[in-house]
Amino acid sequence: MYPPELVKPMREDLTVVGFEELHTVEAVDTAIAKEGTTLVVVNSVCGCAAANARPGARMSLDNDKKPDNLVTVFAGVDREATDKARSYMIPFPPSSPSMALFKDGQLVHMLERHHIEGRPAEMIAENLKDAYNENC
Repeated sequence: MYPPELVKPMREDLTVVGFEELHTVEAVDTAIAKEGTTLVVVNSVCGCAAANARPGARMSLDNDKKPDNLVTVFAGVDREATDKARSYMIPFPPSSPSMALFKDGQLVHMLERHHIEGRPAEMIAENLKDAYNENC
């Protein structure tokens, strides 16, 4: 577990633009079950989350089509919620950061850590926008 004061600004990177934090298994189940589209960001303290994932997720929202719901879990902090979110992402192995787009509870797009690490935030945003344009 990371100290709350350490992860607070990392959480706020996403909550300030409308992401809802999920802290429990029940909250994850409820979010995934919603009709429409839901973007789940598995947040992390790593450098690629700070430099690439969170900025990419934020930039992706500058699009005509966007997910109906924006949610996030924090790896290394909200363990049960993160494990539950990852269970919906199978067959993809657990990775953080990562991002998954769900439509009516079904996984339709996945960005794993290896799609994020070393790639500019703009490229991640474009990848997500393409997924939004196809699914939202």
